[in-house]
Amino acid sequence: METAITTQIPVTLTEGAIVEIKRLMAEPNFDSTQRLRVGVKGGGCSGMTYVLGFDQTEKDDELFEIEGIPCIMNKSHSLYLYGMEIDWQGGLNSRGFTFSNPNASKTCGCGTSFAV
Repeated sequence: METAITTQIPVTLTEGAIVEIKRLMAEPNFDSTQRLRVGVKGGGCSGMTYVLGFDQTEKDDELFEIEGIPCIMNKSHSLYLYGMEIDWQGGLNSRGFTFSNPNASKTCGCGTSFAV
């Protein structure tokens, strides 16, 4: 399996996102062979949606690390995601990961869908 280790980190995680991701990684049933996948897929009201979850490394993935969190991203996705900031909102009205993407030409009200 060919994977590339990138020296540039394509996305950033806020302190809140780092704390939440590390909390998830510390769960008793967490599969430590998985890495945090950051990516995109077609769909959503604006054309593309964000992918954020734990996954196995695939052939076309770039590897990078943020604050001790092992991350992967398909090489072709950096075009859409380079410079994006991922945050964690823990409030009662808004709970979950949020994405601030400088490459998005339009976003939708749900916050997980965008267009370039």
